[in-house]
Amino acid sequence: MTVGLRVSGRSGCRLRALAGCLTLAFVATSLMGCSYFKNKDDGYVPDVPADRLYNEGVFLLNDKQDYKEAAKKFDEVDRENPYSDWARKALLMSAYSDYEAEQYDDCINAAKRYVTLHPASPDAAYAQYLIGSSYYDQILDVSRDQADAQKAIDAFQEVVRKYPDSEYAVNAKRKIDMARDQLAGKEMEIGRYYLQKRDYTGAINRFKVVVTQYQTTREVEEALERLTEAYMAMGIITEAQTAAAVLGHNFPDSSWYKDAYRLVRSAGVEPTENKSSWISRAFKNVLG
Repeated sequence: MTVGLRVSGRSGCRLRALAGCLTLAFVATSLMGCSYFKNKDDGYVPDVPADRLYNEGVFLLNDKQDYKEAAKKFDEVDRENPYSDWARKALLMSAYSDYEAEQYDDCINAAKRYVTLHPASPDAAYAQYLIGSSYYDQILDVSRDQADAQKAIDAFQEVVRKYPDSEYAVNAKRKIDMARDQLAGKEMEIGRYYLQKRDYTGAINRFKVVVTQYQTTREVEEALERLTEAYMAMGIITEAQTAAAVLGHNFPDSSWYKDAYRLVRSAGVEPTENKSSWISRAFKNVLG
């Protein structure tokens, strides 16, 4: 039996390549000219100029890789220079620093604040992507609660919906698929448990979720075979035949189909699709 694989959200570049360009752009375009900002409202002059705080944050982030301290510097820019262009840029860099420090809640809060305050910014897509990535990196093994997987999907779907042409949309779609696979794996784990306990109705309900909601995941083959198994155990042969037929039609080379086929044949019948079955209707777009 296959089981859900733990999603590894911090493998590979982990956004460093994506954020590296952002950091360089900020340094190149933002540090030219001004030595420090005055608050527009009351003429307040901060103790430390904004450009100096920002530079210190960039140094800690890139050279020292001290992400927690970098986030503190960027937060200080925001506190000392509210409503300034420095504050806007520092807020996003703070979110990224928190992400690298694995301070996911802080990253999510900062990134959400950025999206709320600066929805039209060219970097809003990146901030939204950081939200999804923070949830994604906290996805646990399928034996644990999968709330973060659903939150990651919701956040990444916002990237795809609001910023379809951004450079982050492709990665967001890929991670959505992986997170959905994780949710399907959780349903399969519970379904297998019910099947082992001979609670066939409970098992069928879980496998039905996979077939109807996670049809494009890698778990759907096993779900159809398990449906065959559960319906056979309950003596509902026509549904078992349909599950096996749909499995064979869509995944003829699957080892799960071979198992389903043997189960159906043990009852002296062949895999045959019942068009009125919920299983057939779930795959109507595939079967035509």
